[in-house]
Amino acid sequence: MSYKYIDTHAHVNINAFKDDAEAVISRCADEGVVIINVGTQQDTSQRAVELAEQANNCFAIIGLHPVHTSASYHDESELGENMKGFTSRGEEFDVAYYRELAKNPKVVAIGECGLDYYRLEKDTRSVQEKTFIEQIELANELGLPLMIHTRDAKGNSASARNEAGVGNVYDDTYEILKAHAKVPGNVHFYAGNYEQAKKFFDIGFSVSFTGVITFAKDYEEVVRKAPLDMIHGETDCPYVAPVPYRGQRCEPWMVQEVYKKIALIRGEDEEVVRAQLIENAKRLYKIPLM
Repeated sequence: MSYKYIDTHAHVNINAFKDDAEAVISRCADEGVVIINVGTQQDTSQRAVELAEQANNCFAIIGLHPVHTSASYHDESELGENMKGFTSRGEEFDVAYYRELAKNPKVVAIGECGLDYYRLEKDTRSVQEKTFIEQIELANELGLPLMIHTRDAKGNSASARNEAGVGNVYDDTYEILKAHAKVPGNVHFYAGNYEQAKKFFDIGFSVSFTGVITFAKDYEEVVRKAPLDMIHGETDCPYVAPVPYRGQRCEPWMVQEVYKKIALIRGEDEEVVRAQLIENAKRLYKIPLM
């Protein structure tokens, strides 16, 4: 089967899809959409691998999300419209567990790992950095790319960062990757500026965009100026459904709208953009698709 789109960052492996994951995946296959499900801790990483084993159009990324490195509550205000809150139990990165899970041939990257400054508490920044570096080292060892999570302090302002005792999350992430990463990767759900994006490009890291670009103009400069071979389309489902599906649970087949919007913003032919984004994902994740 020939596929038309790759959703490079999805979460059909989490509880939002516990009752109908297989049906969603089947619909995506019918729509010509490949799904890369991304783990956030041990159980969701394992689930991503299970789904990948069951479906030809699924692949898996495994790792520990920074918000799961400490026990904390995450509410609707940060997760988005219609998303139920959850309590992260806090997990230490078990390198042996993830090394074993990565033996599955459908595991294409390590992550999502990185830094999350949205809801920092005492000492969590140092724990996040330690866990981030441990996952970079595993990716280096296995020769797998990295899936990077970056989120700035609540409000994204200098005062918010000062209050949290941190710098800009994109600058901090870049410095850690530059110092430790020997593999390429992707900075997903990119919300930094173009100057920061260029620094990631220089060390072999692409950026990706979600359905947010269909209803917000904040990201258009980066979408427009970035080299076409260094960007991806994703959904980050079940979050941020694109126009015209706002208010619904986001699903991977909706990534088509992200691809279309990227082409529109760039003023380029939709088919040319679609084909290049497919090639970008195949190149980074070594996905053997037609």
